[in-house]
Amino acid sequence: MTEWTILWEARALFLDGLLATLGLFALSILCAFVLGCAWVFLLEERNRLSIVVRGWINLMRTLPFLILAYLLYYGLPELGLRMSAWTAGLLALVIYHAAYFAEILRGSRLVLPEGYIEAAKAHGFTPLRLYLRITLPQLLIKTRPLLGNQLIIALKDTAFLTIITVQELTAAANSVQSTYFIPTQAFVVVIVMYWLISICLELALKRAGRFGARRGFDHV
Repeated sequence: MTEWTILWEARALFLDGLLATLGLFALSILCAFVLGCAWVFLLEERNRLSIVVRGWINLMRTLPFLILAYLLYYGLPELGLRMSAWTAGLLALVIYHAAYFAEILRGSRLVLPEGYIEAAKAHGFTPLRLYLRITLPQLLIKTRPLLGNQLIIALKDTAFLTIITVQELTAAANSVQSTYFIPTQAFVVVIVMYWLISICLELALKRAGRFGARRGFDHV
């Protein structure tokens, strides 16, 4: 039996790992993006809450992701709070990458022309409506390449969760290679899968860019 035959027979394990990875990635990115956008909105006002949010973002950006995952899964039980590996991994991805999404959008907000903001205020826009209708759409279009890079980084960070026993794609490859001792072929399969997912993300971002250009956001 060849190594590739063994991998084909273990395809169900890889498929389960792929679905787990995609599920974690999609849900965590959705929640992280919404949370990051909310943090940027809170940073619009200079008050105590914005100072706390700013400090939290800085903390997450200086903390290695693997350490955060360890703290949530192995550290919180000492405080009486236990969660499954999947939940801990999801929470780690959300709060970690929300900070990076917020920082990307905040950086773009600092150089956003104020003319559109002042015009919207003159027309009676509330702060939330102003943010959702005027500010945020422009930030998303202008930061599209950076957001795309962050999506790929988040995808790769799911591989770290195998350390806290999340049964994702890397864990599936590790299980196969440890059982049959075919590390090269097993991880080549994983690399190809990550590569294909990344290509799909890039294509989706390019389509979003064309949509933005048709709507005129690229010229704002």
